[in-house]
Amino acid sequence: MLDRFKTVLVNPTWEQIVERDPIIAFSHYLSGRVHVLLDVADEIVKNLDQGFLDESVNGDRVAHAELLMWLWTLGAYEVVRIICQAKGCFSEKTLDQLTQLKKTLSSVRMPAAKMEKAGKKVPVSSNRSPSGWDIANRDLFVNDPESTNVSARFLLQEFDRVFSSITKDDVLGRHEESFSREA
Repeated sequence: MLDRFKTVLVNPTWEQIVERDPIIAFSHYLSGRVHVLLDVADEIVKNLDQGFLDESVNGDRVAHAELLMWLWTLGAYEVVRIICQAKGCFSEKTLDQLTQLKKTLSSVRMPAAKMEKAGKKVPVSSNRSPSGWDIANRDLFVNDPESTNVSARFLLQEFDRVFSSITKDDVLGRHEESFSREA
């Protein structure tokens, strides 16, 4: 994911760094968290690919993918939430994409983290699997099992797509500045 980070530049300028990693202009720390999430996403996909085999299922691999997906969801939601709160620091186009991503992440996070249906003070049943298995597509369904399915692979790809679409021109200010701007 985010192939632009695979090549290492020797002694890059600040402009080259921001060109490759625009989020760093907002926050060094948050940029690092995005990279961690992308690495974990790669590991989740690897476990799904190796867990759902042609003729059988390696339950340990699938269970590990599900565990990592739970943690990834919590982290991804927080990263996106922080950016969405810093409205004046990002372009309208970027905020629109991130707001939609936050909504999708929330529909997964609420049942997983709070054991509540998204947007409601209604419990998600404890008599359920943490995720549904989509063996045919080597995937997991990661949201409330009583609502429309959300694919783990889709969510990981959407995170990557949104963050890959951010350019240096989309970052208008630093995280610290967001506290002094109108939200």
